[in-house]
Amino acid sequence: MADWAPIAKEYDPLKAGSIDGTDEEPHDRAIWRAMLARYVPNKGVTGDPHLTLFVARLNLQTTEEKLKEVFSRYGDIRKLRLVRDLVTGFSKGYAFIEYKEERALLKAHRDANRLVIDQHEIFVDFELERTLKGWIPRRLGGGFGGKKESGQLRFGGRDRPFRKPINLPNMKNDFYGEGSSEKRNWSREGTRDWRTRDRDHERSRDKRWPERERSWAWGDSERERDSKEERSRGRERKDRDR
Repeated sequence: MADWAPIAKEYDPLKAGSIDGTDEEPHDRAIWRAMLARYVPNKGVTGDPHLTLFVARLNLQTTEEKLKEVFSRYGDIRKLRLVRDLVTGFSKGYAFIEYKEERALLKAHRDANRLVIDQHEIFVDFELERTLKGWIPRRLGGGFGGKKESGQLRFGGRDRPFRKPINLPNMKNDFYGEGSSEKRNWSREGTRDWRTRDRDHERSRDKRWPERERSWAWGDSERERDSKEERSRGRERKDRDR
């Protein structure tokens, strides 16, 4: 727990498939594929990975010129690459932007995330392919963002960080009173207080019970007397009518 962090420092497909990074068994086929993958980063990619941003969820109609217009607000761009299909030439919806200065990179990372470009809310993060050890891309079952096969999610990234794991052993000790002596004494005293309170309640209820019976008896006698008077008045009315 001491070295826990919401953002992954090293990529592990098994942890990325877990909401808190504590799973021990893969729960979907994509994780199996990522664990069995032997991925090597593309050697043809040039530029400084520590000055490069990854921009995703782009409108397929967004062009390089539009991206350059938007991201040049944060600083001087050295290189911009919009990834396109090799056959059709259509955009795949993500790009890589390399800045000349780290200050511009950090500013774009902070301010450009969730920016709307061409009616699409974009996602911005640092490049991970060459900077995060063990990285497996989404197409091989890895990655962090979006949904994969049958809606599986991945955690440990900026968009969906890990949740802090629950410290189950400590919780168990506290729950069963296995912690300090002060906690045990408090729980015992608390038990005695509840028992005493229940005992007093039973005694007070026993005391009130005869009074309640007397009140019910008195109520019954009153009702009987009222009914007798009504019957006698009814007979008097009948005698007068005759």
